[in-house]
Amino acid sequence: MTTATTTQSTAARYRGRFAPSPTGPLHLGSLVAALGSWLMARHAQGEWLVRVEDLDPPREVPGAAQRQLEALARCGLEPDAPVLWQGTRHDAYRAALDQLIAQDDAFPCRCSRTDLAPVAGIHRDCVPQPSGRTRAWRLRLPDAVLGFVDRVRGEYMQHLARDVGDVVLRRADGPWAYQLAVVVDDAAQGITDVVRGADLLDSTPRQIHLQRRLGVPTPTYAHLPLLLDAAGTKLGKSLGAAEVDPRDPLPAVRAAYAALGQVDALPRHGPASALLEAARRNFDPARIPAADTVLRGTD
Repeated sequence: MTTATTTQSTAARYRGRFAPSPTGPLHLGSLVAALGSWLMARHAQGEWLVRVEDLDPPREVPGAAQRQLEALARCGLEPDAPVLWQGTRHDAYRAALDQLIAQDDAFPCRCSRTDLAPVAGIHRDCVPQPSGRTRAWRLRLPDAVLGFVDRVRGEYMQHLARDVGDVVLRRADGPWAYQLAVVVDDAAQGITDVVRGADLLDSTPRQIHLQRRLGVPTPTYAHLPLLLDAAGTKLGKSLGAAEVDPRDPLPAVRAAYAALGQVDALPRHGPASALLEAARRNFDPARIPAADTVLRGTD
């Protein structure tokens, strides 16, 4: 069975967001996502929000979230509402999981990574004698193809059971999974348009399925080009991911604007507000490239 998405009505006021994880400083790759989402929101005369994805304490760097927010402010990227911290949203995630359990869409699972290694980590059925000591909760994904049309990458199709398998909603060690939290919070914040990096493109069909099971709207999606080092590694995971200079962030803003395929008509000097106004005025979403960008000199 193949299903296509039904996105939110274009009559709804545009509301976008940038949702960084506090695992390090703001780098150029993250700035491309932040600036791209801000420009798309401003182009549509909509709102732009910031949400901190602080749900994985072992991976978080102390102070990183505040440094990221300060760097965004120095770049002139100020959200239109108070920052939402996912670490305060446990009750909302619990309520969503309870709904899925009641609908028989979620089930407990003690399969460990070792148990699932023979099937490349894709869970379709629990093994007869799972080795995990603590249960996780998984979303049951159907034997179906789900597709959507991305504003940058075009049509994207994915076979949920074959390519993804049953998705973790809450990990065995306790933290809520990204897939559940992002769907719950996009719905709670009224996000109409998700603009983010292309590394999350293949997560979108499972999120759309989860939106349907929770009965919440499906946003429109646009996946921006990634910045890769010379080895083809996403910049955020490479040694080339230098922090955006907090003393002079505007060169990084101009570089991010160029990575979005835009014509460089930005001022070389002056306040961040003037640079962003020029960026907004000259921005054309049709120029955003569908291909990722390899940065030279990052190996």
